[in-house]
Amino acid sequence: MKFSLFLHMERYDETVSHAQLFDELLALCDLAEEGGLHKVWIGEHHSMEYTISPNPIPLLAAVAQRTKKIRLGAGTFIAPFWHPLRMAGEAALLDVISGGRAEIGLARGAYQFEFDRMLNGVSANDGGKYLREMVPVIRKLWEGDYAHDGEIWQFPVSTSVPKPVQEHPTIWIAARDPDSHKFAVANGCSVMATPLFKGDDEVKDLVRKFDEACEASPDVPRPELMILQHAYVHQDDDGWKRPAEAISYFFRAFGAWAGNKKPPVNGFHKDIAPLDPVKFADIVPDALRQGVMIGKPDEIIARLKAYEAMGVDEYSIWVDSAMTFEEKRDSVKLFIDHVLPAFA
Repeated sequence: MKFSLFLHMERYDETVSHAQLFDELLALCDLAEEGGLHKVWIGEHHSMEYTISPNPIPLLAAVAQRTKKIRLGAGTFIAPFWHPLRMAGEAALLDVISGGRAEIGLARGAYQFEFDRMLNGVSANDGGKYLREMVPVIRKLWEGDYAHDGEIWQFPVSTSVPKPVQEHPTIWIAARDPDSHKFAVANGCSVMATPLFKGDDEVKDLVRKFDEACEASPDVPRPELMILQHAYVHQDDDGWKRPAEAISYFFRAFGAWAGNKKPPVNGFHKDIAPLDPVKFADIVPDALRQGVMIGKPDEIIARLKAYEAMGVDEYSIWVDSAMTFEEKRDSVKLFIDHVLPAFA
């Protein structure tokens, strides 16, 4: 099993500058490269200070210039917000800049908040049709001249400029429901799936959906399955409390943005609910000890070995939370020093 980091710049108030957050993101990516992690992932979000990345390409290009080995995942582009020509060209440019280290993740989009601002209020529930049309188009554009007359996009003969260094850059699809798994596998795409805060049983269910999708497309070579999950490694007996509290806050912030009930103020959401143990039973700190991957190194190893035995190909450490840069850095160091060797 391979390991990666999934991260954004995060800002919960105005006391930290974007310039500082950028430096800290680069430092975490440097640590991942030096520690032998396989990949870093950076996603796409708009007008949200708590996940800052209006375009993963420039961030990953900056990482590419200071690293040599680590692979660079755009995870994920929100397909409805892109034209296929821009997507194909910019993704290929990242591959050129990085010397063939780019991997491209695509998602249908989750926040109605973003669709209201980026796509004139189109329902986020309709994002899937953009994703399904996008995937084959960008592959054809990477191959050469191609004209497209689809439901969403139409354009005359065009091609991706530049072309990727890799002959077939890996495309990943963010998937949770069975139909998304089946679409990804049938189209030769790898799958990134997150159990959110739902623990090991949810991981088993996601693996089941992926396996069933593979069985439904027996003529397609098996792609890879990645599990994206919050993870924090600690050493002290009570070291779980602080990350559990910070990850709980992250999920409550996620809920405020997803709920889309009140407008944010200058990119900050002022409607983050307090921790109600009845309303939020799944994300109270005690529950999150098992709902996500929080533990001492030996505990983390045991759970990850079980994921590996299920058939998970890549495990991505979801770094986003309300923790400080130093806390995130220390956890990643512990993972590299004490967990990663068990999977060498």
